[in-house]
Amino acid sequence: MSVVVTKSSAVVVVGVSEPASDIIDLTSFDKCFAPSPTTLIFVFEQPIDDPVETIKKALSQALVHYPAMAGRLAGANEEEPTHIVCTGEGVPFVAAAVSCALDDAGPLHLLDLAVRYPAEYCRLSDPLLLMQVTRFTCGGFVVGVTNNHAMADAAGLAQFMQAVGELARGMPRPSIVPVRSEADSSLPRLPRAMVAEVRSHLRVEKEEVLPFLDVAIPTSLVSRIKAKCGVGKCTVFDAVAAVLWRCRTRAVISDEDNDPNAPMLLVMPRNARKLVGAKKGYYGNCIIFQLALATRDTVAMGDIEDLVKIIRFAKEKMPDIVGNSGDGGAEQQAQRAPERYNTLTISSVRNLGYEAMDFGGGMPSRMMWKTEQPVGLVCVVCSPCKPKDMINVMSLCVKPDHAEAFVRELAALNIEVIHDLRPSSKARL
Repeated sequence: MSVVVTKSSAVVVVGVSEPASDIIDLTSFDKCFAPSPTTLIFVFEQPIDDPVETIKKALSQALVHYPAMAGRLAGANEEEPTHIVCTGEGVPFVAAAVSCALDDAGPLHLLDLAVRYPAEYCRLSDPLLLMQVTRFTCGGFVVGVTNNHAMADAAGLAQFMQAVGELARGMPRPSIVPVRSEADSSLPRLPRAMVAEVRSHLRVEKEEVLPFLDVAIPTSLVSRIKAKCGVGKCTVFDAVAAVLWRCRTRAVISDEDNDPNAPMLLVMPRNARKLVGAKKGYYGNCIIFQLALATRDTVAMGDIEDLVKIIRFAKEKMPDIVGNSGDGGAEQQAQRAPERYNTLTISSVRNLGYEAMDFGGGMPSRMMWKTEQPVGLVCVVCSPCKPKDMINVMSLCVKPDHAEAFVRELAALNIEVIHDLRPSSKARL
């Protein structure tokens, strides 16, 4: 059966009051990221009354409290904006409908469930947020949100989407008072060298078509790993990251690769709000990159529990990185960096607040990450997941020649690839 998505023309949703016309300087944490798009898709199985109009109205109300979301970036350089102007130009909003029920739609990643930016990077004139609400014949609906990473990280976007949900449910105002400016957020200022180093690692270098895999890791596997590590010595993320790191490293070893000591780098972006003392309600970027480094054979041949120890040691070092006010931290990270294909980034959007997002019919049954132009080799751990005894990971982390080996390594641990979505659109290394 052919699944048809019918989309209306975009309308621009603005705040219900006049814009403040404020200028908000981007923080040093914001400047770590190029103005690039990221997309999150939320699946809601329980119907609500007219989801399109309900969410569109709530979005308009939320923009009053979050005027920066309705503004535009500004600066002398398209690729390095310096501030946000609260112009009140609004958020493009698309209403859509699908010709079937959610259960009959197949892989939702293949459907047109989100609005895209026209270019690889977001331009200064582009909106900072795009939204689409798609209705299914069963009454369920999907909310697709695409944002400019320079505006907010995943935790900041979660706070905003919680606010939209609260207003959709009839609350007079969001439960969290939003904070966006550096002066009000109590954020430290990162050294310029560290900002430049992070941006250099996130920069697009060359094209490569990467297979997009929708992976489901059994919670029973995670529980066994945690039990072996001991009480309080392994989180869900630690276990999932160790599994993915080892499986991918084994998959990408070639017959010609005779260097068992080749460095393998695991990059873990982490929400650092509590660590740096950010004020409650801050919704800009506040991410620190934690680095775990080991040799190829240590990762490929070691026990998963030993990799958990390496990951936890790297996480414990994060306060030292934040506390380093000089340039040495960036130089040290640069010296340790292996070749690009030996670097895996594992990010998590679990426990950031998306699980509590509710437009009136309850929490989402599933959340998915989607991108047109990823930078680097990436796995994103998502939550919630359906079925509930699985932990969902969206993976763009191996070249086509290594995809089958990666799937085999996962299968050896009873990890299921729910959807193998090869070939993907053009991804970026």
